[in-house]
Amino acid sequence: MRLPIIFILLTVMIDAIGIGLIIPVMPDLIQELGGGTLSQAAIWGGILSTTFAVMQFLFGPVIGGISDRFGRRPVLLIALTVMALDYVLMAVAGAMWLLLVGRVIGGITAATQSTASAYIADISAPHERAARFGLVGAAFGAGFVLGPITGGLLAEYGTRAPFWLAAGLAFANAVFGWFVLTETVTDANRRSFNWRRANPLGALRSLGKLPGVTKLLFVYFLYHVGFAVYPAVWSYFGKERFDWSPATIGLSLALFGIAMALVQAGLIRPFLKYFGERGTVIAGQLFSILALVSIASMTSGFWVLVFTPVAALGGIIPPALQGIMSTRVADDAQGELQGALTSASALAMILSPLVMTYTFAQFTDAQAPIYLPGAPFLLAAALSILGLAVVLASRRKN
Repeated sequence: MRLPIIFILLTVMIDAIGIGLIIPVMPDLIQELGGGTLSQAAIWGGILSTTFAVMQFLFGPVIGGISDRFGRRPVLLIALTVMALDYVLMAVAGAMWLLLVGRVIGGITAATQSTASAYIADISAPHERAARFGLVGAAFGAGFVLGPITGGLLAEYGTRAPFWLAAGLAFANAVFGWFVLTETVTDANRRSFNWRRANPLGALRSLGKLPGVTKLLFVYFLYHVGFAVYPAVWSYFGKERFDWSPATIGLSLALFGIAMALVQAGLIRPFLKYFGERGTVIAGQLFSILALVSIASMTSGFWVLVFTPVAALGGIIPPALQGIMSTRVADDAQGELQGALTSASALAMILSPLVMTYTFAQFTDAQAPIYLPGAPFLLAAALSILGLAVVLASRRKN
């Protein structure tokens, strides 16, 4: 079973690498294709991110339900192949509409994260799931280390170079998965496909009927809305506030990814052991609030980099929430659960990039009443405070 787990972790890592590769070059690429000033390019970046998230939201439960019926293996292998072709399309795109098409396809293929998480749930005992979901988060964090720093360095060879590398990685992993990935869906846990459950809002609604899940889904949603401030505006924020180059933006995101990987691979277990899953969520919210307010108020790029590990401590929240919710649904509904969680995070990504980039543009434009590039981070801090209030107001289950 070791090689299939390695494949799953590589799949999540390559998703993160693909996202991280292109973040450092997006401001320059959008401006290169006629995106206007930096503030205007940020809004275009929000539109592209939202397009990606809309597709992920719509197809997350669909693909999760398909994997419950037909198996995890074919879904993952097909998605990786299509993902590779999508990166080739974006590498040769000569107009904004082609980038939009690429984000549509990319959002659909990225929806297979629900299938990857369902695979982990299939092969894990209930008490092991929170920690193993932490490994999935660590793989994403590791990809976010390699992606931005590589993308920043590849920017020296042009704004398209990162896309070619992402295409090669996705295709290579599809080949690897063809040989090593075993199927975990059997007659014992196979579930018929139902379009009502595959409806993203229907999936969230059906899960919301389970005891204690509604509030947890809301907190999960709020976390992802706030967390999305990093991929949504970080490159624009760094360029505007500190005049960072693509290479420096890549290095800063790599530092954040290293911290995230260390948190979710190394710290999630002791947090769960000493504080429990609910206490871990509370601690993560406190770290997030502290980090977001600090980043918004700092004027030195050096101290922002120093403070990055504190920001990463908020990464203990999702695996703890996933662990709680996965124990409250049946074994044959794990794909549906992970699909709904993917839809919740994607719904957050539909809203967040538009709101965060618009907020950034409003506070950095030449006509802005107040110059405050860190305004999106203050907004994210307010959402974290709301999430913390919801958790504190809920009663601990025996």
